Amino acid sequence: MPQVHSQTPTPDSPLRVYAAGSLREPLSDIAKAYEAATGTRVALTFGASGLLRERIEKGEPAQVFASADMQHPEKLASSPAWQPPARMVRNTLCALVNPLANVTTANLLERMLSPAIKLGTSTPKADPSGDYAWDLFRRADSVSPGAYAALDAKALKLTGAATSPEPPPGSKVKGTYAWLMDQGQADIFLTYCTNAISARKEVPRLNVMAVGSALEVGAAYGLTAKTGDAAAARFAQYLLTPAAQSVFTNFGFGTP
Repeated sequence: MPQVHSQTPTPDSPLRVYAAGSLREPLSDIAKAYEAATGTRVALTFGASGLLRERIEKGEPAQVFASADMQHPEKLASSPAWQPPARMVRNTLCALVNPLANVTTANLLERMLSPAIKLGTSTPKADPSGDYAWDLFRRADSVSPGAYAALDAKALKLTGAATSPEPPPGSKVKGTYAWLMDQGQADIFLTYCTNAISARKEVPRLNVMAVGSALEVGAAYGLTAKTGDAAAARFAQYLLTPAAQSVFTNFGFGTP
């Protein structure tokens, strides 16, 4: 793969913000409000946080990076080119469930372990959602010894990788998680609660289940900006203001 060389934004260039795919809805609204208030154009690029970090490291001209974890922005900030990250919002894992799978919060682990159930996750390392799913598997092992090995072996890594399937052009279901569930590729999908709620809006027959306190895994989202970039610093600071945080809250995210 050819090396992508770093580009320096010109004064007329939009502010380039790279962000976790789970932030698409709130961040799109926030960027529109910011553009209207400041006149600064914002170009948003969404994807799996780990893949975005790799693209930035290869030279893509991101100025702000909003990740679904703290680890990827911390890795960028190991270079002086990026500021130490701040916590931006919080999220939690939920189970997106086909109602025919007969899943409740109380029997979720039992159903995930059933050989008859297809368990979907994102891809660890490429996407923090996958890493959080494996954290849940580790918690499951303390509830049911041997659960980690079983879940690790059966989990279907359906999203987050560079080659993961996407809804085809013309699909009535546009969201990836809603589409995968609608196509029957998983009976249970472990994803952020915000993603699960969005998927249910598209496919109302799906259920959103809390995973229960024994399996609960929280997600802290990290935010970093290019060092010495005043425009990037202003937008990153705006994301932490009450006005922006209220938009995140409306989409189901928790405050940092």
